[in-house]
Amino acid sequence: MYFFFIRHGDPIYNPDSLTEKGKEQAAALSKRFEKFGLDRIYSSTSERAIMTAEPTAKLLGKEIHLLDYTHENHAGEDFFVDICGKRNWAFLSAEYMSKFNTDEVISLGRKWYTHPDFKDTNFENGVKRVHSSNVKLMEELGYGYDEGTHTYYVKEHKYDRVALFAHGGFGMAFVSDFLDIPYPVFCVRFDHLSCTDVCVFKIPDEGKNIVPMMLQYGNDSHLYKENLARDYNGQNTF
Repeated sequence: MYFFFIRHGDPIYNPDSLTEKGKEQAAALSKRFEKFGLDRIYSSTSERAIMTAEPTAKLLGKEIHLLDYTHENHAGEDFFVDICGKRNWAFLSAEYMSKFNTDEVISLGRKWYTHPDFKDTNFENGVKRVHSSNVKLMEELGYGYDEGTHTYYVKEHKYDRVALFAHGGFGMAFVSDFLDIPYPVFCVRFDHLSCTDVCVFKIPDEGKNIVPMMLQYGNDSHLYKENLARDYNGQNTF
């Protein structure tokens, strides 16, 4: 199975929607998926994610299945910290990124959130919430999870190509859990996705001791294909 994780298009956060640029990005994305199709489409319950998924769903004649756990607001409740008197993502805080990269935190592995520096955060709840929800999603897709080995196994081959349209902040937690890379390690080494960036995972269709393998992170070839202006989170750097 190929699993695609996509960040929504260029957003309007209030009210929750897409800019005209975001709608163009979503339309370009639909053409990318038209060539090989999708068997199942999921979206966050956020309007900007749904609007990004709609052109693809319409083109392929597919229903959009909503997953509330992928909504950015829930991830924000768990992974926001105080930055200069305001609440924002921990990965946007120089202080927390420095803490994330210490030997003490990295040595804790999957239990990194037990470090004393994080006792006043909601990190533990976020990690466990995303993980348990991801396991349920994979169960729906035909995979069981072995807590002892931290791997999946095939129960039933149901789909060949599945997409989830969601968010950048949530995506950091989602992808790190999917790859079983501790969140601090992932945040220090991967930037958050830009608008309509696509992550591609390959997950075997049979066997056990399965781990999702990332084939692409932040692919935006659909924007090149349609000659759309592109940037990386507001910066025209490459």
